Amino acid sequence: MNQGSIHYALLDNHYVIKFTGEVRLTQCSSLGTHIEKVISSDECEHVLVDVTEATCLDSTTLGLIAKLAVRAKNRGLPTPMVVSTHDDVTRTLLSMGFDQIFVFLDVLPITQYELIQVPLIQESAEEMQQRIIKAHKVLMSLNDSNYEAFNSLIAALEEK
Repeated sequence: MNQGSIHYALLDNHYVIKFTGEVRLTQCSSLGTHIEKVISSDECEHVLVDVTEATCLDSTTLGLIAKLAVRAKNRGLPTPMVVSTHDDVTRTLLSMGFDQIFVFLDVLPITQYELIQVPLIQESAEEMQQRIIKAHKVLMSLNDSNYEAFNSLIAALEEK
């Protein structure tokens, strides 16, 4: 397994978050906390998600990325952009309804920024379970297919 990483930059009110490798559940506590902090900041006025080097984004990660777009919209920010160059990753994003909440690009804008790795945060099992539920609920809200795909998972997790 190719352990993934998450990096970000915030420069001139432009927030860039970059995913590399396989980004999975174990990194979602860090990702969720980081997204909340950044999107709540007055410094963030534009959002770009870079998945050009991602090989796998699990459903919890996808839910948190979707949450980023929804929160940006709720703040009145311009529609976030996602840059995806791998057909399988792009196909996954499109099947989840990301074209409804993101502008898709197939090349990175020319820019210079220094990326900082999102710090790793450890959460309790209960906190992580709540983050998983919330992330999947965001995905479920995007389209009927997602609702059907994740409804039983959410029901099972909420019963625990």
